[in-house]
Amino acid sequence: MAKIIDARNLSCPHPVVLTKKALEEVDEVITIVDNEAARDNVARLGKDQGCEVTVEQKEDGIYLTLRTAGGGPAKQQCVVATGIVLFIASDILGRGDNQQLGIYLMQSFLDTLGGLTSRPETIIFINNGVKLATNDSPVLGELRQLENRGIEILACGTCLSRLQLSDKVAVGQVSNMYTIADTLLRAEKIISL
Repeated sequence: MAKIIDARNLSCPHPVVLTKKALEEVDEVITIVDNEAARDNVARLGKDQGCEVTVEQKEDGIYLTLRTAGGGPAKQQCVVATGIVLFIASDILGRGDNQQLGIYLMQSFLDTLGGLTSRPETIIFINNGVKLATNDSPVLGELRQLENRGIEILACGTCLSRLQLSDKVAVGQVSNMYTIADTLLRAEKIISL
């Protein structure tokens, strides 16, 4: 019998956390959410856990059904360390009054990063840093090149929503605090700009 998680009106990362906990107990979970970001985050969790995921839009919410393969609760994923994680919380590099200099330095840094042999495995954008992953970003070309070289790019969905940029993401994927925290905790090294 499926366990039902009503995650409507819950902020990130609660829908994901509640769904993950339920998947550890049963083989089928129905999570009800009320927004696209929560839908995408829960669906991504299900796929990461090896579940079959179906999504149904109903009048009272979005219903995600997650079924584990093999008919038992989801197995705990073993924690695998990731390499370097670059954590960017601003749309400029450095501190000071000269905004143009900060933009130039960020662009120069990301451009240089693409040419180095030692690169981050993941780049996480939070707060005003998410502006860099949008259509109007002065570093969009550099980020697309990094993504094409296999670097995972994550942008905080809550930050994008609060800054009214959710529909302007042009590179990487919209993420959630659960994934961001998990990525940071598995990192061998975190570099914060």
